[in-house]
Amino acid sequence: MRKRNVVFVVDDDLGMLKGLERLLRQHGYDSVVFSSAEEFRNHDDFESACCVVLDIDLNNESGIELRQRLKAAGISLPVIYITANDSPSVRVAAVESGCIAYLTKPFRARSLIEPIEKAVSEAA
Repeated sequence: MRKRNVVFVVDDDLGMLKGLERLLRQHGYDSVVFSSAEEFRNHDDFESACCVVLDIDLNNESGIELRQRLKAAGISLPVIYITANDSPSVRVAAVESGCIAYLTKPFRARSLIEPIEKAVSEAA
């Protein structure tokens, strides 16, 4: 099986999208970025990605709810949640939804790259 090195990134903050795109490129990953939940839901090639970096607080939608809808549709990409609004209840909901990592902005680059590497190795 071919190693998948594409990471989907969903965040409504364009600066964050650009920063994550640059970080991923520096670590040898390609990225496909989405600036809204709707844009991500309309994407149709989920098989090419090793995981998705998903902001919890998207305009008009929760990243956790988006994750649950994808799961219900049979799309089971590993998810790394990122958020600027950490709270115990949000953290619990994120973990219960089946994420492989939960990161609070700002986070260290290594904190993001390590779970991505794990997702890639488990997909191989």
